[in-house]
Amino acid sequence: MSATLQRLYQIFASSLGISQSQISDSLEYNTIKEWNSLAHMALVSAIENEFELMLDTDDIINMSSVGKAKTILNKYGVEF
Repeated sequence: MSATLQRLYQIFASSLGISQSQISDSLEYNTIKEWNSLAHMALVSAIENEFELMLDTDDIINMSSVGKAKTILNKYGVEF
């Protein structure tokens, strides 16, 4: 696992209050009780802070899974 992917997984784990072992590309918004709308905004904030970027509104709305988050971050120059 790359260092960047490890950072992203850590953000998901800490923002959602879950174990890193629960995180995979297929983990989707609202499929676990921990990933609700409030946690989603905390997640977005943590991602923006960690990777020093500002996500646009469409990307925030479309970040519906870990895999989708990676795709979106690629648009901002974050490589995994």
